[in-house]
Amino acid sequence: MSVVTETNLPLKSFKKGKVRDVYDVNDKLLLIVTDRISAFDFVLPEPIPNKGICLTQISKFWFDFFKDTAKNHVISAEIGDFPDDLKQHKEILNGRSMLVKKAKVFPVECIVRGYISGSAWKSYQKSGSVCGINLPKGLKESDKFDEPLFTPSTKAESGHDINISYDEMKKLIGNEDAERIKDLSLELYNKGAEYALEKGIIIADTKFEFGKIDDTIIIVDELLTPDSSRFWPADKYKPGRSQPSFDKQYVRDYLSSTGWDKNSNPPNLPNYVVEETQNKYKEAYEKITGEKFKF
Repeated sequence: MSVVTETNLPLKSFKKGKVRDVYDVNDKLLLIVTDRISAFDFVLPEPIPNKGICLTQISKFWFDFFKDTAKNHVISAEIGDFPDDLKQHKEILNGRSMLVKKAKVFPVECIVRGYISGSAWKSYQKSGSVCGINLPKGLKESDKFDEPLFTPSTKAESGHDINISYDEMKKLIGNEDAERIKDLSLELYNKGAEYALEKGIIIADTKFEFGKIDDTIIIVDELLTPDSSRFWPADKYKPGRSQPSFDKQYVRDYLSSTGWDKNSNPPNLPNYVVEETQNKYKEAYEKITGEKFKF
């Protein structure tokens, strides 16, 4: 399988993100996950081979896993189900694309934190709270919360997302939708985290995105992947420090070790970092789905 960093299909572009290329296909969207990798709001010079396939297939697994819990935007992730004019691009699309329904997407990211890590840990050290939620004294880095925290943020087209309170989220999208989305986010996280733990992965935190078709709330974008979540190996978990991971934290840690100022162009990734990161994505895919990586 060749590496895909750019797609230039003869279709109307709907959106190009840091990692995803989305095309308008009449009343549907074609979502393609490339092998680009971003960190600290920059797309890095080197791609991670097969990353887009791993992310797509993990999302596909979870969308199916949760089909009785929440509706989603997936029409099909199988090339054979795509319109004929898309099948000619199967070399690019195979394994890394989904045909999805168009939805009115809510302008919030729904973050659920089961463990204290990353920006939550930094905030706790400064103020004893996370996103305005006061926490008990004496927590250590990577400690598990008694109950997962729901900490929404706004969605930024560029730069950092901005954390908001649940009350601010209600003002933004309305009480009823906010309550439904919060409940759904916590339910999805709890069920997903329980399943993943059986497979040897701690899902420390994750983000969900939701949309609406008519009056029905659905899950959109990706779902419980190593790009939208912190995945930790359960057998190496030890509170009081940062954790080894199956996600791109490995890349973030490498970049931080270089002395890069995180404002200028990012440094190149050495081959060993690219290879190790690819292995981490594949391992996450295999543990979650129970299938050998075959693409």
